[in-house]
Amino acid sequence: MKKAEIYTNLKNHPKKIRFEYLCRAAEAFGFVYRGGRGSHRVYTRDGVREIVNVQEVNGMAKPYQVKQFCKIVEGYSLLKEDADV
Repeated sequence: MKKAEIYTNLKNHPKKIRFEYLCRAAEAFGFVYRGGRGSHRVYTRDGVREIVNVQEVNGMAKPYQVKQFCKIVEGYSLLKEDADV
């Protein structure tokens, strides 16, 4: 799946995103898993000051965390990297 397609799914359906899908999306955008405790996973990426903190609730990602991830993608123009390759 391309980054643009992943981003569109996240942006259009933040309440229907599965936890594992958001984790795979973070990795697709170059974030690296840095650990976490309990139901949390933390992802970081060089050049991005914010961390991506993802929490699982009944197999789903929290909608506000999906929206935060989308803002990071927009703010750092991470979608444009696909076009530059």
